[in-house]
Amino acid sequence: MFDPKMFDMKEMFGFDAEKVAEMFKTPDMTAFFEKAKFPAVDMDALMSAQQKNMTALVEANKAAAAGYQDLYKRQIAIFEETMAAVKDQVAELQNSPATVEGGQKNAELVKAGFEKAVGHMKELAELAQKANMEAFEIVSARVKDSLAELKTLAEKATA
Repeated sequence: MFDPKMFDMKEMFGFDAEKVAEMFKTPDMTAFFEKAKFPAVDMDALMSAQQKNMTALVEANKAAAAGYQDLYKRQIAIFEETMAAVKDQVAELQNSPATVEGGQKNAELVKAGFEKAVGHMKELAELAQKANMEAFEIVSARVKDSLAELKTLAEKATA
């Protein structure tokens, strides 16, 4: 038989999710932290650090979006180039004689097309990697700064 108390967080862990949810319904989290009265914690510095974290996330997203926009533009350009090349190759294949030499020429065209496609794939992968790396570097730098700020806050709180 199913017993709802089996999965009651209050019963299992003494944790009341409703009370925690109420805490986050506060329209202004700053007001909540000011009311909490944490001893020896510089709330202004803590809030400033969080603002810097959010700013860094926004900048990382902007960098990623710009990088992916460049990637998208390049994909469109590659598609247009490829379609033009395919059109030219089809015309050339149709005009090639059905001889050994014509077959060799066709094989060379296919090989060149394949090599170009692989080059394009590599270029697109590098553009995506660049976009991701720029965003990662922004977030990574902020994480380092944030850890240093938290360390300083902790040292001040224990002093």
